[in-house]
Amino acid sequence: MTLKTLALSATLTLAASISFAGGMVEGVKSMDTANGMVLTDSNGMTQYTFDKDSGGKSMCNGGCAVKWPPLMAPAGAEDHDGFTVITRDDGSMQWAHDGWPLYGWVNDKAMGDITGDGVGGVWHLARP
Repeated sequence: MTLKTLALSATLTLAASISFAGGMVEGVKSMDTANGMVLTDSNGMTQYTFDKDSGGKSMCNGGCAVKWPPLMAPAGAEDHDGFTVITRDDGSMQWAHDGWPLYGWVNDKAMGDITGDGVGGVWHLARP
């Protein structure tokens, strides 16, 4: 194989991996941003994790959930390859990745925005 062929093969393999990772569970994708690969919702909006969450339980409820909307899991969603469905305090279902519940950020306005990273020192980009 030539170097060009190897590079093309590696690129296609990476693209397939990203596409596969993004299609693992309904409503969750991955996207390359100015700060690397992040998890997004189906509309391409960046997802975040919250340091105060623990044991796969969301600690962001009420007013917190207004600013940081949970990434809701659709009815019938099932755990798959690092993604789990957790039950929120109100009984609704939310996606978590590697045990960390996933949230959007109300101040992100466009696909690829990452303005929630580091807010309060406790919110972080969710990584695939």
